[in-house]
Amino acid sequence: MAFAYLFEYYLMLAFSVVALFIAGWAFLDCLRHSGTKFQREGKRTKGFWLGMTGGSAVVCLLSFMISGGFLQIIAVCIAAVYHADVKPAVSGKGGNYYRY
Repeated sequence: MAFAYLFEYYLMLAFSVVALFIAGWAFLDCLRHSGTKFQREGKRTKGFWLGMTGGSAVVCLLSFMISGGFLQIIAVCIAAVYHADVKPAVSGKGGNYYRY
């Protein structure tokens, strides 16, 4: 039984590290783009995405220090939405990215 608890602890610790990396990367990437790119692509505002990705990074950091939970999963989902939808658009790879 002790092995199962130890395995669960290290698995959650690994998930917390990965979640913190993804959320921190989203926040830093959001910082480097100008606010006009967000408005031009129709992806809300830079302040909105800075707040969302910054909040998710803080939640992931707190989950790393304490223990993970469902808020950490929500925070990773927010960062994943930024990486999958907003980042390609504001980095110049959006628009007609898929050639149909």
